[in-house]
Amino acid sequence: MPRGVARDHEEKRAAIRKAAAVYFAKTGFDRASMAGAAKAAGVSKALIYHYWDSKEDLLFDILDAHLSVLADAVEEAGAQYGLRGLVRTILVGYRDADDEHKLQIDALATLPADKQAPLIGHQRKLVDTMSDAVRIASEGRLEGHRLRAVTMSVFGMLNWFYMWHRPGRGLSREDYADLVTDLVMKGVGKL
Repeated sequence: MPRGVARDHEEKRAAIRKAAAVYFAKTGFDRASMAGAAKAAGVSKALIYHYWDSKEDLLFDILDAHLSVLADAVEEAGAQYGLRGLVRTILVGYRDADDEHKLQIDALATLPADKQAPLIGHQRKLVDTMSDAVRIASEGRLEGHRLRAVTMSVFGMLNWFYMWHRPGRGLSREDYADLVTDLVMKGVGKL
């Protein structure tokens, strides 16, 4: 009779995913190994291979878990709270995911095309939701290339936050989210 799934299967998997994300982000995905990920997670190499067949499968799972949760939260926030709520949701979603975010930027392109496609789909969902919120906030003044430029500028301000922000110093994530929103809203009003 096949062995059943342990009650804490998903919790173990999530903990390993998180430890591997930290390890991959620190080491660099190209230089990292499954043995190193297992060591970082405090588990055996056999256990990590129980969950994932390869380093690429583990990376995909890390990014898919991060982006799918973020895309769903962003879609809900954009519809309910507009641009300000959307920007806050993204920064709060990044709060404990700096390593996942770094991997998204640095390592997504290393995956084969079939593994990239669903992740790029999540990214497009994020961009579309932001674009809709920016268009609404601009009261229709932004369309086409200008709308895309402003949308991607907002992501530029948010996506690099993890590089320079030091928790407990300077602006909080929420205050920075409000600053970004004010910059966009007041700037769009001048266009």
